[in-house]
Amino acid sequence: MDRALTLHDLMFAGIAVVCGFGAALLSRATLRWLGVRATRTRWNGDDVMVDAARALVPCAAIVAGLASAAAALPLTSRTGRNVNLVLTALLILAATVTAARIVAGLVKGLAQSRSGVAGSATIFVNITRVIVLAIGFLVVLQTLGVSIAPLLTALGVGGLAVALALQDTLANLFAGVHILAAKTVQPGDYIRLSSGEEGYVVDINWRNTVVRNLSNNLVIIPNGKLAGTNMTNYSQPEQELSILVQAGVGYESDLDQVERVTIEVVDEVMTEITGAVPDHEAAIRFHTFGDSRIGFTVILGVGEFSDQYRIKHEFIKRLHRRYRAEGIPVPAPTRTVTVRQGELPLTIPHQRS
Repeated sequence: MDRALTLHDLMFAGIAVVCGFGAALLSRATLRWLGVRATRTRWNGDDVMVDAARALVPCAAIVAGLASAAAALPLTSRTGRNVNLVLTALLILAATVTAARIVAGLVKGLAQSRSGVAGSATIFVNITRVIVLAIGFLVVLQTLGVSIAPLLTALGVGGLAVALALQDTLANLFAGVHILAAKTVQPGDYIRLSSGEEGYVVDINWRNTVVRNLSNNLVIIPNGKLAGTNMTNYSQPEQELSILVQAGVGYESDLDQVERVTIEVVDEVMTEITGAVPDHEAAIRFHTFGDSRIGFTVILGVGEFSDQYRIKHEFIKRLHRRYRAEGIPVPAPTRTVTVRQGELPLTIPHQRS
């Protein structure tokens, strides 16, 4: 210390600290106002940046006030250097947290914009956040005078042991990265595994894939299993799909009339029911001479997988009502059992209209 501490030094240092905290409060209020304005824009990047700046700007204001106070006090060169190192490390740490929030927010926004509103791929968000925080932590250590070379060497040796101990976890991590990079599955897709699990992909994180089935329950599937099993993706390459409805009419029916009426009902359902495909080209294909009916298949178009149940429901109701109005019989198979004394029962199938 080159000179003695005076009341003037304490007053100046106190004013600097108060100004720093005041600037922090003012900047926080300003950023809150900017955050409200940012929510009104279409681009979500400004929301992410304003939200991340709420940690950096007030911290920078406080650090500036403390640095000004330290400069006003008659500190020794060693103490002043240590104070500056600590304040610099705090500022770097705040900048690292801010950068991690910005990068993670932008990655999340990009994933959601490509996968739909309900889509989320936290695996990329977590990986980018960890990378940015790790780099910032190493910079802080280097700023404080800690050599990071031995630390990196120890991490390299220890990383091998950790990798051997966490083989399943790392396998799921890289399987999740591969799934997203190959774009075989994206959040928002409807999938069905060969083992029977099916539903909408809600999230793909570092360990597992979360699937929400139609009963609104969550199914947790390890990424390794998802990458190594047979799977049907009903959302790729297109979300629209065709569904088949089996039907049949009596042998005495006019098949031309059946085809005409059925196509009219299909067009009506495709136009009026939510979730149908209005420009779907109606099609009916006769294919079987059955015991009591001529079987045929009706092809319907639906917007996505879960819409098929509502479309089938409305189509069958309307088709049944229309067939009754047109006098088109829909036979039900029946059997007549004749029992004679001393003989086995004889079953005779026949048609009932």
